[in-house]
Amino acid sequence: MVIDRLTDGKRIAQILSSEITGDKKALQTLSVADANPDIEPTADGALAYRATLDADTTDTAIHVADVFVQADRVRVEFRVVPDVAAAAGARANLRVRPKAVSPPRTIVFVEDGAQVKWCMPVFEAVVDAVSAEDVE
Repeated sequence: MVIDRLTDGKRIAQILSSEITGDKKALQTLSVADANPDIEPTADGALAYRATLDADTTDTAIHVADVFVQADRVRVEFRVVPDVAAAAGARANLRVRPKAVSPPRTIVFVEDGAQVKWCMPVFEAVVDAVSAEDVE
């Protein structure tokens, strides 16, 4: 039985980045942009990188989420289809809350290394929803 939990925010962000870029199936069009490998966690969260969806029909990538590093967790702010992100995050048993900005966002907290895997279905649901919107 594993007792230790990975609660280093910087390391959690690195693992999440690896999962995003390593997925060659559902998230093959999602990439990490503007990564700061020397990021230091802050109480409010320091921007570690952005998750972007490569656009098929335009030259512009879609800015899907921002990943912020805090000392003991990662905060993912989904910038598109916030209702889809909220529902998928709740299904994955992650802590989720809305961010009251315009346009609205959904914040998903990844509080240990194991929750990185839980967060991947959230990214998949968001990518699927954005891709479906692009088709229509």
